[in-house]
Amino acid sequence: MAKTLYVGNLPWSTTESILSDTFQAHGNVLSSRIITDKETGRSRGFGFVEVDDADVEKIVAAMNDTDFGGRQIVVNEAKPREQ
Repeated sequence: MAKTLYVGNLPWSTTESILSDTFQAHGNVLSSRIITDKETGRSRGFGFVEVDDADVEKIVAAMNDTDFGGRQIVVNEAKPREQ
């Protein structure tokens, strides 16, 4: 199974591959995505990383409140989307 992590306060220049590579150092990353503005295509400053269940706590502990591209990022388990 997999869980999705929310990653907030990302630098505008962050790409999905940079995000995946950074998190891969702490556990198995299945996918990543950066959320972009529909009109401009510019990053909205947050994204999601899908990881193995077994790695969730380890990755959150290792990455939450760390420096990422000069910004303190927020990492926690994503909440289900409300409809």
